[in-house]
Amino acid sequence: MLCRAVPGARDSGAVENSYCMKILVAGICGFTGSTLATALLERVEGLSIYGIDNLMRPGSEINRAALRRLGIDIIHGDIRSASDLEKLPHVDWVVDAAANPSVLAGMNGSGTSRQLLEHNLAGVVNVLEYCKVHRAGFILLSTSRVYSIRALERLPLCVQDGAFRLDCSNVLPRGVSAAGINVDFSTEPPVSLYGSTKLCAEALALEYGFAFGFPVWINRCGVMAGAGQFGTPDQGIFSYWINAHLRRRPMRYTGFKGTGHQVRDVFHPRDLARLLHAQISAPRTEGSRIYTVGGGPAHAMSLQQLTAWCDSRFGIHQPQSDHSPRNYDVPWIVVDSACAPTILAGVAR
Repeated sequence: MLCRAVPGARDSGAVENSYCMKILVAGICGFTGSTLATALLERVEGLSIYGIDNLMRPGSEINRAALRRLGIDIIHGDIRSASDLEKLPHVDWVVDAAANPSVLAGMNGSGTSRQLLEHNLAGVVNVLEYCKVHRAGFILLSTSRVYSIRALERLPLCVQDGAFRLDCSNVLPRGVSAAGINVDFSTEPPVSLYGSTKLCAEALALEYGFAFGFPVWINRCGVMAGAGQFGTPDQGIFSYWINAHLRRRPMRYTGFKGTGHQVRDVFHPRDLARLLHAQISAPRTEGSRIYTVGGGPAHAMSLQQLTAWCDSRFGIHQPQSDHSPRNYDVPWIVVDSACAPTILAGVAR
């Protein structure tokens, strides 16, 4: 139970004299935010969760109703507006799950580059200012797309079973192994406009934590997917591809000779909740603050393999082949989560 005695209390074991942890989830009505909030409530006894969301995404109202039934207090607000954070209660930790998650954000019709900066960078500054005032810890959900596109393109790859595979017989660059990419891999530009906003947010979070004395954790996440997503492109390729296949919508293998060999790993936000629980419980103040978190090689597949998976369940639906390259696309990203057990070891399974 994440409770601590109130200073001066005579009986620290009494419920009325204990203070139970409070968490604020920014972007709580999105798929990741709502799933994490639900999972943390299940994991952490006595936890109180608050949420803030601008309710602009499809499905937000559905998730808000479900979260309210769990007793979660949700404020309709936007972290881009500093005044919206003034009405938030004091909490011990903030989990930032509010962002434009599309790697093509600022480049396509879903929003401008300025709007992307406002969502993913200016909003983070407002949340960090809140953490400074309330001395709250901060957890940023970052992304594996902070890594260098050129470095990813130069990785030695071979094709096996309809998918790009890392060729470990070659000399591999720093930060990548058979287990995937870790925090030491290159973040040299270009990384995409989206990736650069998250990388800047990481740096600001660490600087705020150091300057004002509150704990900061950064989780560079691979693709998250699961029930409750709506199959839109900005929710990741797995959800989008399965939904498009099921509904017989046009699909394309874009770039890489139109083969569909490009690979991503996938995991569920519930898997991330266990790490967050460990991070808010960890007493240490030194050591690494940035972690890579994903499904790893055991949960990675190519578009061609994902199509075959869908064919076996929904019937055959063949994507078109488009050889045209697309901005920011890369052939292979698999995330190495080997560093996570060092934190998880401190929390009961």
